[in-house]
Amino acid sequence: MRRRLLIEAKELYATFAVPASGVPLFEAATANLLPWTEVKVEHNPERWPLLILSGEKDNTVPRAISEAAYKIQERNPCVTEFAEVPGRGHSLTIDHGWHEVASTALAFIRRFV
Repeated sequence: MRRRLLIEAKELYATFAVPASGVPLFEAATANLLPWTEVKVEHNPERWPLLILSGEKDNTVPRAISEAAYKIQERNPCVTEFAEVPGRGHSLTIDHGWHEVASTALAFIRRFV
């Protein structure tokens, strides 16, 4: 199973990876420490409901980071929810289990549309 996942990860990387600057990641990681950052959260009472999804085995954006984003967004008066997809890594929407992610997101959306 692990070997199959590693092969899939390599195939996904070869197909979808786009080399880019790490600046946005560092800005997001330090958003709470730097008040002038462009990624500062603005509490907007008119925003739509927000679902933050996290893969249980995501090493790129671990649960702690997703939960921190959830806690910040939770202060908005609008609905904010967090869901962790069991056994899944960072490629939630493009790997073999994307159907489960799509079903979770669709169930969330259907509650508000």
